[in-house]
Amino acid sequence: MEQLAWDIGETAHTLRRAFDRRAAALGINRAQWRVLAHLDRAPGQRQVELADRMDIEPITLCRIIDKLEEGGLVERRRDPSDRRAWQLYLCESAGPLIARLHNLAEEFHSEIFENLNPQAIRDAQALLAKVRANVNGFAPRTTKASA
Repeated sequence: MEQLAWDIGETAHTLRRAFDRRAAALGINRAQWRVLAHLDRAPGQRQVELADRMDIEPITLCRIIDKLEEGGLVERRRDPSDRRAWQLYLCESAGPLIARLHNLAEEFHSEIFENLNPQAIRDAQALLAKVRANVNGFAPRTTKASA
């Protein structure tokens, strides 16, 4: 089982690096395209929530957002329910870049999955969904050493 977890991690790393190389041709890096993808899927997220979702420090996200805001791709808006918080939205000018990223992702997925059996892909998706559910359902365990 340990090998399977290792293989999943290594495969994810390989996929991210390969996609990074392609996205670099569009003039953005991994951190930037991840932010854009998250905001495309769920606009209006608070910075702190997005940082948590992306598993990065809020100050790190702030710097990424600053850069995307300078480029006219993302805008911050005050959260109407909490004046201290910022909500993040894609700017209209981000639309063409998002469309190019979607096209890039579709081409990438077509290439990497082209010789795989569709049922095997569905089975792998179901397996990975179960693994995520198991991980999300973990309760902290106490050991004799920590008890």
